[in-house]
Amino acid sequence: MKKTIINTVSAPAPIGPYSQAVKAGKFLFISGQIALNPVTNQLVTNNITEETTQVMQNIGAILGASEMNFGHIVKTTIFLKSMDNFAAVNEVYGSFFLSNFPARETVEVSKLPKDVNVEISVVAAEL
Repeated sequence: MKKTIINTVSAPAPIGPYSQAVKAGKFLFISGQIALNPVTNQLVTNNITEETTQVMQNIGAILGASEMNFGHIVKTTIFLKSMDNFAAVNEVYGSFFLSNFPARETVEVSKLPKDVNVEISVVAAEL
């Protein structure tokens, strides 16, 4: 199986020893995305809605660089600093999908990179 590293300037550069995404066969594994604006390299943390929107836009940019879109996502993992933000994150997250939602789990964690409130990773597949 061929492994291809995916990187795009339209999403934040990795802040550690990992790739934005790795394509293996028909699957695309996107690393956890936080609300870093790829243009300014600043965190978007004004509120949980804007933060989640930036995370989803970063995921969309990586999907686009891989010639995929949100319809290709088969699995997501959402990490929340506080489960109190679940409803707001869920509303933004859901707005990026039209139907046939991916499998998902959402977990509360004690701390995330750069002390953000939300991080989302996804697995997509060629359909």
